[in-house]
Amino acid sequence: MDFKDYYKILGVTKNATTDEIKKAYRRLAQKYHPDKNPGDKAAENKFKEANEANEVLSDPDKRKKYDNLGSSWNRYQQTGGRSEDFDWSNWFGGSGSASRRGSGRYSNFGDAFGGSPGGGGVSDFFDKIFGGRGFQQSSAPQPRKGEDYQANIDLTLEEAFKGSAKTIEVNNQKIEIKLKPGIADRQALKLTGKGMPGANGGANGDLLLNIRIKPSAKIERKGDDFHLEIIVDLYKAILGGSTKIKTFGGLIKLNIPPETQPGKILRLNGMGMPVYGNAEKKGDLYVKINVNLPEKLTEEEKELFEKLKALREGK
Repeated sequence: MDFKDYYKILGVTKNATTDEIKKAYRRLAQKYHPDKNPGDKAAENKFKEANEANEVLSDPDKRKKYDNLGSSWNRYQQTGGRSEDFDWSNWFGGSGSASRRGSGRYSNFGDAFGGSPGGGGVSDFFDKIFGGRGFQQSSAPQPRKGEDYQANIDLTLEEAFKGSAKTIEVNNQKIEIKLKPGIADRQALKLTGKGMPGANGGANGDLLLNIRIKPSAKIERKGDDFHLEIIVDLYKAILGGSTKIKTFGGLIKLNIPPETQPGKILRLNGMGMPVYGNAEKKGDLYVKINVNLPEKLTEEEKELFEKLKALREGK
């Protein structure tokens, strides 16, 4: 039995990160999946090999064990040994090392492990090391769940307020996702069974969505509440009045009380973000009042302000 180079199968280096290994696996799984290659045995074998390689290299403990075996195999070959003479029984027996054996000791892989002659399929190498079956001949491949697929969905704050429908493509399949009003930034959603295909009849993986909401230039969100600032003129701040505010729900009328001080915050109940999963309920809207002072006063206006000043000081 020849040593299987799982790194070569996935097309990654031995220093590849777990994320790089998973990306390489997804690419091969999509390319060689039996559903896309009906009746193609070569593609089926490549799909199985990619699954084996991913299951080993994406698991730190299995990867370490595999790397130790690979080092023993490489040292053996560098000393001139032949693959058919590699003493697999020492390594699989639990010693964690391997040595030469006399040629002819085992006629084939099946003899070495107490199985039938000529034994060996795509999964034999994997099963003997990681399948936990000892020296028993490999049985039918076990179902394995497919890899989870992760995707980001970008929304504007207005889309989060109103709810939105987005279409993403996974495994060449378009999936429409309906997002409820009030969804939060960095909220995670899971769509069961929408990830990578399973192996050997196993369940599909899941689709994991990460919501990213772009901030608004005018409205700040804090939980389910909105915060914004508006500017009113001096006369409206002193005498009172009303102004219109544009929100995601449309134009609303805001009453400015007389003698409103700069920096005062007015609260509008139920004018904020819908509560996720309960759109009938909403947070509040907090409006901070800034006052715009008049500029380029005429002489007459200055005189009026002087009179007003004198009146205030004479009290």
